[in-house]
Amino acid sequence: MREKIINKATELFLNLGFKSVTMDDIATEMAISKKTIYVHFKNKTKLVEAVTFHLFDTICDGIDCICNTSKNPIEELYAIKMFVMQHLNNEKTSPQYQLKKYYPQIHDVLKFKQFEKMHDSVRDSLKHGVDTDVFRNTIDIDFISRMYFTGMTGIKDNMFFPPEQYNMDYLMESYLEYHLRAIVTEKGMKILNNFIKQNQS
Repeated sequence: MREKIINKATELFLNLGFKSVTMDDIATEMAISKKTIYVHFKNKTKLVEAVTFHLFDTICDGIDCICNTSKNPIEELYAIKMFVMQHLNNEKTSPQYQLKKYYPQIHDVLKFKQFEKMHDSVRDSLKHGVDTDVFRNTIDIDFISRMYFTGMTGIKDNMFFPPEQYNMDYLMESYLEYHLRAIVTEKGMKILNNFIKQNQS
């Protein structure tokens, strides 16, 4: 039952926002009593925490799978972007922003976990790109991986990128291209241009 509650709460939180959804809403959607939810979660904050870290673990597993099977580091980053967007329901409720505003402690722990995960996986991806002559061998891998994380979290700040002006898919797509064009070799540029051309909607 705990897992079912987490799954339903995840769906509702991502569709409607962390703030909007109440414990009553979740109980009604699941056709169970609110008491049943409280058996597993002391309060809404504990449920938000469980949902947040469950989603994080799910996304991490998917990213690991993509990294193990991708053809090259450029397509790998785009595949990760697509996977994350699907799991976050295209971020239409700005989950990171809502988490930061209403559950700052959970947000801070999550951000650190995200940094650790992304820093490691992007560093590995950059190294692989350098080894295969897709990325320039003069780049500072540690610095670039930290900058990538900073940029990816920065574009989710509603103050700088208001959602009524920028949708998240556009922001992530644009930032990815911006990031890659700064570090690719001539060989990498051909791969990037071909990929963008083939995947333009």
